Amino acid sequence: MKRATRLSRSSSSLISPSCHHAFIPKPTLLPLDRRRYISAYGYTQAKALVYHKPGSPAETLTLHTHSISPPHSNLLTLRTLAAPLNPADINQIHGNYPIAPPFTQVLGTAQPSAVPGNEACFEVLSAGSGCKNVGKGDWVIPRRTGLGTWRTHVQVEEDKVVKIDRDGLTPEQVATVSVNPVTAYRMLKDSVHLREGDWFIQNGANSGVGRAAVQLGAMWGLKSICILRQRPEEEWDALKREMLELGATEVVSEKEVCERDFVKKVQDWTNGKDQLPKLALNCVGGDNAMAVAKTLAEGGTMVSYGAMGKVPLRVGASMLIFKDLRFLGFWVSRWGDRMPEEKKKTIDELLGMIREGKLKDVPMVEVPWSWETGKDDLVKAAQGTLEGFRRGKGIFKFGDT
Repeated sequence: MKRATRLSRSSSSLISPSCHHAFIPKPTLLPLDRRRYISAYGYTQAKALVYHKPGSPAETLTLHTHSISPPHSNLLTLRTLAAPLNPADINQIHGNYPIAPPFTQVLGTAQPSAVPGNEACFEVLSAGSGCKNVGKGDWVIPRRTGLGTWRTHVQVEEDKVVKIDRDGLTPEQVATVSVNPVTAYRMLKDSVHLREGDWFIQNGANSGVGRAAVQLGAMWGLKSICILRQRPEEEWDALKREMLELGATEVVSEKEVCERDFVKKVQDWTNGKDQLPKLALNCVGGDNAMAVAKTLAEGGTMVSYGAMGKVPLRVGASMLIFKDLRFLGFWVSRWGDRMPEEKKKTIDELLGMIREGKLKDVPMVEVPWSWETGKDDLVKAAQGTLEGFRRGKGIFKFGDT
């Protein structure tokens, strides 16, 4: 279907149907936030990354073009502004995640297919007459996991999204607030009662969750021990400085954590056994997590929210019997589905911190996505999400779509 750029009213109104030689001015190109591509019948043209079977992104993802009809009733047509690439998104594509997006042919694909991606910031292009709380120009985010956000446009019911106050925020900040910062916030608030001056310890501290936890903990008067993967010396020194500036109290490598005297080091930092960390945040698993657990105070709690090491926890009986440790899991998708109002309050509070400059953005690597962007560039970015050291979180930044 031929794509056409919408003209402004000022230029189109100068064409007179009664004059065969009327002057036709050059079309006025609208600003990007007012521009979109439509067919002669008002259909918005869109592109989406889709997959029809589980596998690696490089093997399964294709770029599909389709059309979206004008919204009616309680439907919204949305344009994607930014959408991050999270490890959970890749796990979904691999078929290793508890929640999968629906596989359908609603987009006109040859086989039932799904759109990956769980977070995004959308702008409302148009709204059906039955929409009550959201209108054109508003920014919204998905209400639940599994919407499928790696696409230029989407049409959904109004109750599938949550309106966000966009003042003072960027699309990237809005797009990345509902998973990592919310996870850090809830684990620090809900897992164990922490008072000002208490310690917590975390591995994967350079992750989105880890960086948010460091900053939130510092704001709330908590002290933190942050564990990072070892890097070349110059990179290590720079990252250590950055973590300390974010609010970390101590920064150590994974290698140090597994050394025999590490528990003694923690006791020295915390001024004795009575002040050992009450909480550990784990996203790695395996021996790393068990070394972290050994530093916990009696009755302490380890909360696992990821398993990037792909090695199970092997909890020694002495940790359970003599130290009375608790081992819990936290999955923000399930928590958000059970506590939608609390999730909205948490997001609003976090966005308030971001506006005030109290909560700094995680480093991001923008992946430009315009109408002309090809499949290979997009798939390459998705494939690299779980591979090696990264300069920052990958995020699709949508331009002229």
